[in-house]
Amino acid sequence: MTLATEHWVLTLVCEDRPGIVHAISGAIVAANGNITESHQYTSLDTGRFFMRLQIESAISRSDFEAAIKPIAATYSMQFTLDNVGRKMKTLVLVSKAGHCLNDMLFRQRSGQLPIDIESVFGNHAELAPLAEFYGVKFENHTIKSEGDKRAFEQMLRTYIKSAKIELIVLARYMQVLSPEFCEEFAGKIINIHHSFLPGFKGANPYAQAHARGVKLIGATAHFVTSDLDEGPIIEQNVVRVEHSSSKERLVSIGQDVESKTLTQAVRWFAEHRILLDGERTVIFS
Repeated sequence: MTLATEHWVLTLVCEDRPGIVHAISGAIVAANGNITESHQYTSLDTGRFFMRLQIESAISRSDFEAAIKPIAATYSMQFTLDNVGRKMKTLVLVSKAGHCLNDMLFRQRSGQLPIDIESVFGNHAELAPLAEFYGVKFENHTIKSEGDKRAFEQMLRTYIKSAKIELIVLARYMQVLSPEFCEEFAGKIINIHHSFLPGFKGANPYAQAHARGVKLIGATAHFVTSDLDEGPIIEQNVVRVEHSSSKERLVSIGQDVESKTLTQAVRWFAEHRILLDGERTVIFS
């Protein structure tokens, strides 16, 4: 009887040394695997080697991992193995702006984004109808004090573990997460913000930008760290605007580019295309 073919995605990171590609290729051949996509990169700054492969093979996951583990031990290698296209369990945090959440929910339902949004948690109730329209659970958790924030984060920890959440997305969530929470889930939290930073901080950044006559509007998606808005950058986009653009037009353009940028970052994460190299990211797009 012919075994069903599995499609695996394998990512690996280790110190760059001769023989890595040969060893990995040999293990794949021994597993009767066929490489359908391949990317590799050596960082001259850190001396680390990065690789992402998509492989078709008829052997089980446990057998495939058994073939890789001896090589991982030899090269002190960190690796992940997953099914291509598996939907990643995701939690989204929001405040009042709904453009990023709407884009992710639409693309999830239409099959364009390989995630499974388990829940949406907000510190305001405004976006509950949007989540409910797409059949996703919404919970409102009002935060008015440091005590509220500590209780919310403790609840988040419990939920993330019980629901086996793999990705946390801040879709214009306007609360600052504690350094302890950021460190606990480092590399698993993605945020989006306008690219005016470090200029035009605080409220109404697009009004500030309009007053200064900006010519470019952009957005940055990045991993969240304890340093606010300074985590490793995943994706950035910019759009040119004219002097005649009103404040309302700038907001509309900005929301479009924010949605596009965040969704792309989430897609790359869910497809295991983002690898961390210290404060930088390696993106195998």
